[in-house]
Amino acid sequence: MLPVLRFPGIPPAHSWSWSSPGSLPAVGLASGVLRGCTRLIGAGFPWLEWRLWTGRQGAPSGAGVCGKLPVMTTAYDLLQALSDGRFRSGQVLGEMLGISRAAVWKHVNAWREKGLDIDSVPGRGYRLAEPLELLDEALLRRLLVDEFGRKPDVLEVHWRLDSTNTHLRCHPLAGAGKALACLAEEQTAGRGRRGRRWVSPPARNLCLSLAWTFEEGMQGLDVLSLAAGVALMRALRDSGVREAGLKWPNDVLARDRKLAGILVELSGEAGGPCRAVIGIGVNIRLEGGEAGRIDQPWIDLARLCPEPPSRNRLAARILGQLMAVLDALEKGERGAFMDEWRRYDVVSGRQVRVHLRHETLTGEALGIDEDGAFLVQTGRGCRRLVSGEVSLRMTT
Repeated sequence: MLPVLRFPGIPPAHSWSWSSPGSLPAVGLASGVLRGCTRLIGAGFPWLEWRLWTGRQGAPSGAGVCGKLPVMTTAYDLLQALSDGRFRSGQVLGEMLGISRAAVWKHVNAWREKGLDIDSVPGRGYRLAEPLELLDEALLRRLLVDEFGRKPDVLEVHWRLDSTNTHLRCHPLAGAGKALACLAEEQTAGRGRRGRRWVSPPARNLCLSLAWTFEEGMQGLDVLSLAAGVALMRALRDSGVREAGLKWPNDVLARDRKLAGILVELSGEAGGPCRAVIGIGVNIRLEGGEAGRIDQPWIDLARLCPEPPSRNRLAARILGQLMAVLDALEKGERGAFMDEWRRYDVVSGRQVRVHLRHETLTGEALGIDEDGAFLVQTGRGCRRLVSGEVSLRMTT
C-alpha cells in the first residue's frame, strides 16, 4: 500500500485508480495513481508541485514555462506506462489512464507521428519497440554528487517545454543560486543558432540547459561557447564516444555529420553580474517522422556506439563538466580550454566555405586564435572571423 501523504489543511489521500473530484476535499484537487505513484494536482497551492512520486522517485514534472506547472496530459501518462518496453493491452492501458481503448489508440498514433516506434500486436496490445530510459531527477542528483561532488542549486526535469533555454531565462528562482539546470523529455520550440529549429523526438535525445551567474560581468566570456564545447566533448569521451569532434563555433560532428549543438545566451551588464544560459542538444536516437525534418546531415549515438550511453549518466556528465569549466573560466583559466578545444577541432586543415552576411569565403581552415576567433586562409590572405557572423559548410 502507498504511504499516506499529509499536507497542511489537506486530509490524506491515496488510491490505485482515478478518483472523481467530488470524492476529495473541496480545494480543487484531483488525485490518482499510475504504476505505484501518487499524484496530487493543486489549484490555489503554488507551493505544491504537481507530482509526489513514491514508486519511482524523481520522475519528470509537468510542462512549465516561466515557472508555471500545467497539469500533465494523458499522452505522457501513456508514455510512462509503456516505457519499460512490455506489451500492455488497450484495455489495461485504458483502465490505467481512465480513457477508452479508442482514446488509447489515438494517443499511440500521436506518439508515432512524433517519431516513437510503438508496436501493435492483436491479442497482446502495444509496446515500445525499444524501452525508454526516462530522465530521473533523483538519479541525476546522485550521479552528479557521486562523480563531481556537487549538483546545481536548482535541477528540474520536465516532460514538455517550449525550450529549456527559454524556461531558464525567465525562471522564477533565477536568484536562488549560482547554477540552475533544466532538462526536458520533449521540446516544442527548441532553438539552435540564428533561430534555427532544433528537432528532437520526445524521450529519445537530450535537451538540457544550465544557467550560470557570473558575478564579475561579461569580461572574458568571449570564449564561453568554446568552453561549453570542451565540456560537452569531455562528457562524450567519458561516455565512450570516440569519433566526435568540434566544429567552430559550437557544433559537435561525427563522420562529418551533426551529433550535438550548443546555444549560449547572455544577459546582464558588461560591468556587473550577468547570467549565461547554455543549451545543449545531443542526438541519441533519431528515427521516424521528426528525423526527416532535419535540414542538414546528422548522426546519433545509436549509429556511433554499439550501445548508446545512458541518457541520465550522459546528462549528469554534461552538467558536471559544464560546471567545472565555468568555475575555471571565472578564475581566468581560459588558455587550457583553448588548447583542449584545438585538440578536438575536426575542421582545421580542411577546405571550407564560409557564408557571411554580405559575402561567401572559401579557403583552408586554420583553427582558432587566442581569442577564439576562426581563421581562414583565402586567396587574398588570412581572414579572422568572430562568433555570430558565420556558418560553415565543409567542401567535399
